[in-house]
Amino acid sequence: MKEVITLIKEQISNIGIMFRISKYQDKSDYQSHYLGLVWEYLYPLIQIGIYWLVFGIGLKKGTSNGIDYLTWMVIGITPWFYMNATTLDSSKSIYQQVGMVSKMKFPVSVLPTIKVISNLSSFWAMLIFSIFIAYVKGGIVPNVYWLQWFYYFFAMICWLVAFGTFNSTVTILVRDYRIFLQSLMRVLFYMSGVLFNFETNAFPAFFVRILQLNPFFYIVSGFRESMLGQDWFWQKPLLMLIFWLMVLFFLLVGSHLHYKFRARFVDYI
Repeated sequence: MKEVITLIKEQISNIGIMFRISKYQDKSDYQSHYLGLVWEYLYPLIQIGIYWLVFGIGLKKGTSNGIDYLTWMVIGITPWFYMNATTLDSSKSIYQQVGMVSKMKFPVSVLPTIKVISNLSSFWAMLIFSIFIAYVKGGIVPNVYWLQWFYYFFAMICWLVAFGTFNSTVTILVRDYRIFLQSLMRVLFYMSGVLFNFETNAFPAFFVRILQLNPFFYIVSGFRESMLGQDWFWQKPLLMLIFWLMVLFFLLVGSHLHYKFRARFVDYI
């Protein structure tokens, strides 16, 4: 627990630097492209269009529990795109920058969190787009359930920081881990309720319960429940407890591995 507290202190004390670095990285990543940062917003929109054509029109999935499929999908795919990009980026954050950081007084533990921050710009754009689609296509308007969106956003950030700390360290220790993580995220894309509504009578109850243990599933479902005004987060106390226990587990293990091997990161690379 001492290592977790140290990790949190490093994040808080360097929050200004993290925002400045994330802003710089966003500009440097797209400086050689004609459209620049526009691609950061354009790519997710193209992906949404493809999935809607395939699953919303091509497979005749017009509605999901009476809700327009495009509305239902966009609300869920918005946090997924952000979590997927952040998970993969944070997993290689230390590996890519440890050489530079080792030469200056800069806490390596904040590198995964910088990726969490830098991907937020596209997330906000996607969120605005999803709200617009929800209003135009589904007639969804703000209601009191939208207040719990802040809870799920906070939960998402905590999960990404904990999971990112773990992944970024293990990627250095086990070189093949990043390939495994990429494959895992591809599987989780289809198993996290992004494109298919598993919480219906069409799927066995025990199968759905297993899927609900997935933290990504919890966040995606939570965003939908908030935007569509279906349930409050405290109405599923067991799933909430399991989610936060998983956040704590990866935070404990990730911070322990990070501080145990941090002095030798350069040697491993």
